[in-house]
Amino acid sequence: MTEAAALPGQPRGGVISGPATARAHCVLAPNPSAMTLDGTNTWIVAEPDSDLAVVIDPGPLDEGHLRAVIDTAERAGKRIALTLLTHGHPDHSDGAARFAELTRSAVRALDPALRLGDEGLDAGEVITSGGLELRVVPTPGHTADSLSFHLPADGAVLTGDTILGRGTTMVAHPDGRLGDYLDSLRRLRSLTVDDGVSTVLPGHGPVLNDAQGAVEFYLAHRAHRLAQVETAVEAGHRTPAEVVASVYADVDRSLWPAAELSVRAQLEYLGEHGLI
Repeated sequence: MTEAAALPGQPRGGVISGPATARAHCVLAPNPSAMTLDGTNTWIVAEPDSDLAVVIDPGPLDEGHLRAVIDTAERAGKRIALTLLTHGHPDHSDGAARFAELTRSAVRALDPALRLGDEGLDAGEVITSGGLELRVVPTPGHTADSLSFHLPADGAVLTGDTILGRGTTMVAHPDGRLGDYLDSLRRLRSLTVDDGVSTVLPGHGPVLNDAQGAVEFYLAHRAHRLAQVETAVEAGHRTPAEVVASVYADVDRSLWPAAELSVRAQLEYLGEHGLI
């Protein structure tokens, strides 16, 4: 879910549906909106020569979309062996139970309430399926249960809503916390510096081929927004709604409710650090 549809300096691109890397293929869900951009990116990930695939974020409960994901995998000669969730927002997870029925695959997630099967997901865990390797990267902040998945063979990371292909994401206060989110961005930056990650495969929007640049943009954007919120408070804007009207005046009003969640997280962060 986005905070803003697009911002200056942020990479832009069109709808993605199809191959993105050697191992990752996107099937775009038909749920476009101001909050979901072009729709939810459902990712099919597999080794090229394997008959097993992993699906990340089956998306909304849309029968046509779920069957399209299965059909796409089957046309490539693959059976879906496992379903993973980056987090529990409905546009990523509502279709998971039905998808599990259709594919007879377990659903693994950080939040126990979203799991179908005995296994969850742990930070640093390595998931293997048909020769594929995915590493679980904890990236809380957008939500408390947000995860990313590092695909080392393709130098890629699947980020859910932590980094989007266009615009920026919201910090979904009170579940999401800004301090956690900043730490998660720094963790992702370390992947780009130390682990050769060059590609972001986001939960919404197009693929980003400059992962380090995307992370740096997000960190700079958050620092800029935080300074704006601090200035707004100093100018006498006390409530979250007042701060949004001041700081997000140039953003489509349909996105203000999401912006207010981020502002609440920013105000909490500033208060915790004694800055307001």
